[in-house]
Amino acid sequence: MRIGKNDLLRKLGNFLLSISAIVVLLIIWQIVVDTGLISSRKLAPPTKVVTTFIDKLTNPNPDGAVLMEHFWASLRLTVMGFVLACVIGIPLGLLMGYFKPVDYFVTPIFEIIRPIPPIAWIPVMLLLFGIGNGSKVAIIFLAALVPALLNSYAGVKRTSAVLINVAKTAGASKMQIFMQVCVPSSVPMIFTGVKNALSSAWMTLVAAELVSSSVGLGYMIQNGRTLSRCDIIIVGMLMIGVSGAIMSGLLSLIEDKVAPWMVKTR
Repeated sequence: MRIGKNDLLRKLGNFLLSISAIVVLLIIWQIVVDTGLISSRKLAPPTKVVTTFIDKLTNPNPDGAVLMEHFWASLRLTVMGFVLACVIGIPLGLLMGYFKPVDYFVTPIFEIIRPIPPIAWIPVMLLLFGIGNGSKVAIIFLAALVPALLNSYAGVKRTSAVLINVAKTAGASKMQIFMQVCVPSSVPMIFTGVKNALSSAWMTLVAAELVSSSVGLGYMIQNGRTLSRCDIIIVGMLMIGVSGAIMSGLLSLIEDKVAPWMVKTR
């Protein structure tokens, strides 16, 4: 019983420490603006950001949509690109990690594509998919594909040779070793790749919404820059940051259920 109580106190302490860091940051931010170290025209104070956030919940000005319209438009694009990247990247990474012919076939193409920044794909995607959502999803997909594939690949490569040898000794086929040893062993790295892919998807959102958008958090941020409205820019940035953090937290909860042995190693 004491162990459970100590564990609860430890988690509570960690939570309060995390909250205190945010509070301290907000206080410093407010003081810096109030004392004139940074002009409020260049950096909106937290109080102004909160006011703008509340106002944008019901007021479509100055960009033609309320905050939640921007959010849902961006969430839809991000999730589509992210899910597509995981559906293709994870299986491909696993296959590349275990089957050498697949590795030799895919790696040259992947190594050429990997260093290209997502924003550089905008002209190509416009030509291929036009100015609709297809080009935006494709840009987000390319950004999220890299971490999803690489971490799955690394997960297979890190599979214990002892486990593989034991399976071979037991008479397991190559496909059985892949499915029953390598894939389960790769689960922690797969989830790491999924989380990184999610972060990459959100980070690429603003660039993707440069493509002829009239709604979305990226569009809202770009419009705020045009109007020199730092408060609108920060609201958009915080919406992206908080959304990404919540989704990453949900992925961690799923990971705890799928790979409970990883909880003890954190």
